[in-house]
Amino acid sequence: MTEADAGPAKVEAPAERRFDRDEERRPRRDDGDRRPRREDRPREERPRREGDAPFDSGPAVPEGADYAKLDVEARAGLRSLPKSLAEMIGKHLVAAGMLIDEDPQRALVHARYARERAARVAVVREAAGLTAYHAGEWAEALSELRAVRRMSGGNAHIAVMADCERAMGRPEKALELAKEAGSDLPADVAVELRIVSAGARRDMGQLEAAVVALQGPDLDPKRHDPWSARLFYAYADNLEAAGRTDDAVRWFLNAAQVDDDEDTDAAERAFALGADEAEVAAVLPGETLEIDIEVEPLPADDTDADSNEDVDAEPLADKASDDDAPADESDEAADSVPSTDTAADKDSTDRG
Repeated sequence: MTEADAGPAKVEAPAERRFDRDEERRPRRDDGDRRPRREDRPREERPRREGDAPFDSGPAVPEGADYAKLDVEARAGLRSLPKSLAEMIGKHLVAAGMLIDEDPQRALVHARYARERAARVAVVREAAGLTAYHAGEWAEALSELRAVRRMSGGNAHIAVMADCERAMGRPEKALELAKEAGSDLPADVAVELRIVSAGARRDMGQLEAAVVALQGPDLDPKRHDPWSARLFYAYADNLEAAGRTDDAVRWFLNAAQVDDDEDTDAAERAFALGADEAEVAAVLPGETLEIDIEVEPLPADDTDADSNEDVDAEPLADKASDDDAPADESDEAADSVPSTDTAADKDSTDRG
């Protein structure tokens, strides 16, 4: 379970055709540059008039999906829409954000609804793309995020786009995207792109190249950046794939030490590769690592079997001696001799 800095770019309106005064020509109704009439615009973007039928509000939003919970940047992106439409779209964006982790398919329903009604708003396309990514709809996510890139001109989601290419079995395309992005990226985006690029190299069978792709100044166990746990974990994972188990254990332990939010299973991976409990405990102060270990049943011991036979035989001997007692004394004998089960339990206890 991760995750646009620039707002939507201003789109220049197409230049109107101009004619010389001598022509005294007016644009005709069938000219391609005429302004759209009211009925040409999407219904949701037309000015509301008294008596108009209400908009289709779309799928029911979960409780708590309020427009006020939308972040400031997203609200700013919706300002180009009529107020009522902006508020409705905002609620669906909030709903998508609430559901994206626990039910990404339901989240995608809300994001798609918003996208259908406000496709020219970058923040809406961004939400649709990221939600599709979490839902495993790689082609849809890539298409939406490409649109965001064109509209905003930024590379905030370049790592997600590259990962979509990789998920669709096109690691070469992922590496091309990484190359296009260059080095002028925010630190967190650059790290995510390195992780995806390493995965693409690994998909292509270039295991050592994948390890090298993750190396850099920030690959330092003394660093504790917000992305350190993911970077260390990815490095350890690729080291293991390259057959460098001892190095992998060390970097899984490094990842566990900086994983404050417990987003990875680094400690468990280190233990599975041979780290002892003391090493794991050292990087998890105050915590207990629970490891499921299968215990095979021990083989039967002949000595114990013989011992059990002796225990079972003794009560039978006692019962035989009781049968030999005179008939008139049988009741007294029954009162004075312990039951078979008690004798067996006592004998077993004595032997223990």
